[in-house]
Amino acid sequence: MKRSTEIFVFVLLFFFLFCPLPKADQTGQDEDQRLSGLIKKIKPSIVAVGTYYFNDVPKAVYLGTGFVIDGGKKIVTNYHVVLPIIEKQKTAYLRIFHERFPDTGIKAGVAAVDEFHDLAVLEHESDPLPSLKIGDSSSVKEGYGVIFMGYPIGFVLGLNPTTHGGIISSIAPLVKPSPSARIINGGLIRHLGDPYDIFQIDAAAFPGNSGSPVILKSSGEVVGVINMVFVRGKKEHALSEPTGITYAIPSDFIRALRKMIQ
Repeated sequence: MKRSTEIFVFVLLFFFLFCPLPKADQTGQDEDQRLSGLIKKIKPSIVAVGTYYFNDVPKAVYLGTGFVIDGGKKIVTNYHVVLPIIEKQKTAYLRIFHERFPDTGIKAGVAAVDEFHDLAVLEHESDPLPSLKIGDSSSVKEGYGVIFMGYPIGFVLGLNPTTHGGIISSIAPLVKPSPSARIINGGLIRHLGDPYDIFQIDAAAFPGNSGSPVILKSSGEVVGVINMVFVRGKKEHALSEPTGITYAIPSDFIRALRKMIQ
């Protein structure tokens, strides 16, 4: 018995001295670090789109979110974000607000618009800003992890973009035939004849997020643009109480729009 105990103690000592303990699982921590690094990299490319006019109260007015592409001089946002100033012929007051110039912003102009896909490209007059890479949205599949970043409540919290995360929960046509012709309006007719897929994301966004980039966690590339007004008006046109589902326009339509100004 004593001999057996001595052998057992020896085996234990050998194990602790010469056999390393298994390391704690670092997978979760590594993923957190990668995501934190991705957010830090993206933030300098996020801008607020708005207007600045000394007679307005307040002087700076927030319209939506945008993000920098193509070497730092162009900004992508939603068409409906800049539509109010286009209609009022006040594009001279269009500004891009960024952490580098938070007070009066910098002047910007509308370079190209795609009303059908609710996209706009702006050009600003300052030094280039860090830009994001446009990815291939046709390769995105349901279940892919994404984040999006913008200003969900405008300037209330200052120029500090907020990040939301989730997955692509569905890829489906923007509109489908209505169960009743009585609720089809003129704005739906063209989309019924030429539908295209949009992304549904299982993360909450708000109207101020319109124009926010949707980023693949795996690659850091832009694969969509958050849209909280235009898409919902088409996708949920038959609902008396629209849902809080978040939608995004695929980034491949940005590629087509860029060709108009190259």
